[in-house]
Amino acid sequence: MILVVCGPPGAGKTTVTLGLNRHLEADGYDFRVIHTDDLSTPVYDHLFERVAESPEANWLLDGTFYEAQWQQRIREFPDVNVILVTADRDTCIRRNHERDGFSDRAVKVIYDEFDWPDADFTVDTDILRVETAVDLAYERVQEWLAEADTVEK
Repeated sequence: MILVVCGPPGAGKTTVTLGLNRHLEADGYDFRVIHTDDLSTPVYDHLFERVAESPEANWLLDGTFYEAQWQQRIREFPDVNVILVTADRDTCIRRNHERDGFSDRAVKVIYDEFDWPDADFTVDTDILRVETAVDLAYERVQEWLAEADTVEK
């Protein structure tokens, strides 16, 4: 199974990814986690190469996936579920600024040019506390795991 946690910078993707991974590990699942922030350019080419090298593995991918081409490419793999983590533009800019992430200009450009995916599940961290967003995403992941025949503990 491939779980994609995507959304604009500052929306809370990494926080949701880390929370999901803690829950999955506690349940005995082994997911390989990739944060696109940890990859060199071309980031998505490297990400897709890693997944293609071990297609039988369970993956938990954390990245913006803000271009439609990257969303389409990841959907070419089997058993992909996309979780969109979102927040309004001002919230993303503020959070990104607080953590010394991208430049404010880069966040604005990415947010404004974001190709919003056809997500399987969405959490809005402007509305939900982060802990609640993680819990709701995990409940949905549990449903997907129950439906999947190929995911083993």
